[in-house]
Amino acid sequence: MTSTKRKPFLLRMDQEVHDALARWARDELRSVNGQIEFLLRRALQQAGRLARDDDPPGNPPSGDAVRE
Repeated sequence: MTSTKRKPFLLRMDQEVHDALARWARDELRSVNGQIEFLLRRALQQAGRLARDDDPPGNPPSGDAVRE
């Protein structure tokens, strides 16, 4: 992760979704909050909307996410 500054916000979700997310987070040794951030970051990188951690700043996303 490149930034240590955090933006707090409220997220409401269905109890069943939260329970499944909590189990997944526990399996991967993360908090629920950490799991949500991990999944969102991965989805944003795959969609080409967030640079990958190993991409230099200012470069377009690598891989299939680049669209011309």
